[in-house]
Amino acid sequence: MRDTNNGCIVITGASAGIGRAVAVAFGRRGWRVGLLARGREGLEGACREVIEAGGQALAISVDVSDHNQVEAAAERFEHELGPIRVWVNNAMATVFSPIDRISPEDFERVTSVTYLGAVWGTMAALRHMKKRNAGIIIQVGSALAYRSIPLQSAYCGAKSALRGFTDSLRSELIHDGSAIHVTMVQLSAFNTPQFDWGKTAFTKQPQPVPPIFQPEVAAEAIVWAAEQKRRETWVGFPAVKAIIGTRLLPGLLDRIVARRAYSGQFTEVDLPVGRADNLYHPVRKDVGVHGRFDATAKSSSTQFWLSTHHGAALLVVLTSFAAVLLVLTL
Repeated sequence: MRDTNNGCIVITGASAGIGRAVAVAFGRRGWRVGLLARGREGLEGACREVIEAGGQALAISVDVSDHNQVEAAAERFEHELGPIRVWVNNAMATVFSPIDRISPEDFERVTSVTYLGAVWGTMAALRHMKKRNAGIIIQVGSALAYRSIPLQSAYCGAKSALRGFTDSLRSELIHDGSAIHVTMVQLSAFNTPQFDWGKTAFTKQPQPVPPIFQPEVAAEAIVWAAEQKRRETWVGFPAVKAIIGTRLLPGLLDRIVARRAYSGQFTEVDLPVGRADNLYHPVRKDVGVHGRFDATAKSSSTQFWLSTHHGAALLVVLTSFAAVLLVLTL
């Protein structure tokens, strides 16, 4: 998806992790990129990387849980960068904790950022896109929008709510005959700084449930989703297994995640002394795109490649079927 020189992309949660990788990916294609996040240091770093990649960037420090801040930022992007062509709702927050140990304030905060932040972003984007009857809204989701896991109830609930909200919005746009497209990208586990600054009730460092993918895989999938306008895109085979498994055998998956997801979300390494979380305030440093799992994270996804190359996928299936037939006839 190349820049048309007549508009911009807006990304929330753009100072680090997947949001920053998405910003750079669009910058590499020559787009004007609007960056939204709280942390000034990370936003400045993201701006530099977008410009180095060949794009233009404007960063605005915003707490997406505040509807007025999001609306004001959208106005500024329209004025300084041009019409908003694509809006990517990516900002998130989480707490690693059993439900009975999460404070009401923490639960509300995760919901306000992860769910309502996307709602406010969608509403701001719609207000401008409806004037032109054009635009793409991308909700960055998760396999956890379908298959919740223990110890992240607030985050799972927020992603599930976002899926429900998106379905309602999609139906309304169809009813209105709107040309605005809404898509949701459901992700697997990724190597982002989330696990270094997410609030936790435990004494060991959190980790994504393996297998883990690099943020650039998600970024390319999000760019692709903006180009193809699918209803939904799944990234990583673990997401496929979780979503389909929940549809077919939800009770079995309850037991599987009860057994595996507790230990799977933590390393054996103690939390660093003085570790800061970002639930209420941004971490005052530029942490970049990647988390601390570069040694084990995968830089590609065969599942996503096959899902975007249907001809090649069909050829693989047919070739495998022919090979099986050949073996059976020998």
